[in-house]
Amino acid sequence: MVRDYIDLNKNFNVNLPSMNLISILLVDDHELVRCGIARLIADQPDMEVVGEASSGEEALQFIFHSQPAIIIMDAGMPGIGGIEATRVILDQLPSARVIAISSVASGVIPAQMLRAGAQAFITKRSGVGEMLKAIRLVHSGQRYVTPQVATQMGLDPFNQRGDSLFDKLSRREIQISQMLTDGKKVSQISDLLNLNPKTVYSYRYRIFEKLGIRSDVELTILAVKYGLTDNRGELEQLSALQSKLSDVV
Repeated sequence: MVRDYIDLNKNFNVNLPSMNLISILLVDDHELVRCGIARLIADQPDMEVVGEASSGEEALQFIFHSQPAIIIMDAGMPGIGGIEATRVILDQLPSARVIAISSVASGVIPAQMLRAGAQAFITKRSGVGEMLKAIRLVHSGQRYVTPQVATQMGLDPFNQRGDSLFDKLSRREIQISQMLTDGKKVSQISDLLNLNPKTVYSYRYRIFEKLGIRSDVELTILAVKYGLTDNRGELEQLSALQSKLSDVV
């Protein structure tokens, strides 16, 4: 529920949408990305940015006060993340249409965002024309997946069968896996998700059991391998660390 993630007493800056323009909410934890997209949209005669958010929680705060037609949602953000934010938003505001964006073009992220209800998926390497095309198509009721992602996912990316190792995990387990690979401690995850720390530890144990691993290091390595995160540099460092630890043992 939206109320689980927002502060009802917090004031939120909301721009009222103009008539006949596609109203857009930008959700990305990088200000530079939001500003860049906002500048591009400002040049379009048929669309406008009515708000910006730096997290899934802020996006939920925004839609509690306003109802943008299109939400451009970064899939990989701190906090509850883009996947869970998409699910909750579409549950509370079914008329909204989500366009997922990510630097990850294959693996868990595209599949999970589309299953969460996103009507489009484009990568951050997509051109300006492709992003504007996706906005207009989705606003007209159509779906769109960037060709690179569609090729990776097969003929029908919106009806993908779960073949990834991470498809063994539940929604909550995916969410907690992302937080663990982002370096969040159990206490931080507990606060963000309003869960008892013991509950988070239980989820962590089940995640390890389902994936056949024993540490957060192994989880992060798998997360990079299967596209739950795109930090390749971190993968190399963790693989080297794991090798050293194995030598010691």
